[in-house]
Amino acid sequence: MIATRLAELSDAAAISALLVANTVDRGGTLLGQWPREVIAARIAGGQPIIVATGDQDRLLGALLTSEKEYDEAAPVRAMLAAWPGGSDAYVYGPVCIAHDARGLGVLEALHAKLRVTLAGREAILFIRADNPRSLKAHLRLGMREVARYELRGDPFIVLSDAPAALPANFRDR
Repeated sequence: MIATRLAELSDAAAISALLVANTVDRGGTLLGQWPREVIAARIAGGQPIIVATGDQDRLLGALLTSEKEYDEAAPVRAMLAAWPGGSDAYVYGPVCIAHDARGLGVLEALHAKLRVTLAGREAILFIRADNPRSLKAHLRLGMREVARYELRGDPFIVLSDAPAALPANFRDR
């Protein structure tokens, strides 16, 4: 069974270990550096992190979020230049699922908890264009492509979960 909840400071080390194990320099697709201190600062700073756990409270996945002005990472800044989202939009991601828990519904469980936690707000995220698995998974969640950008020669796709019926030029930016 998958349980979801907001992360606590005591989760910081496990979240860090999961993210670090899946960074680009270790053969994964996650960008950035994710030491325990960074995760703890996000939690202490009120930036919601949703965790999914399994048997014996084992971490299966984590979904980080931040307010647009909180995150200064270059890929996030470039994403927000390409698609700033609505006035109450937030940055979704990164999201990381333990290798042995992929395909078991963890992403869907994390997303469902996030939708309740930040109800009514637009999530905006970027995915590297060379990561079709993540793109497909997020499109299945109902997100849609709203922009593209390049950073240091790498192409990225921006997704949003804002209602598709509302044209971008009518949205509150």
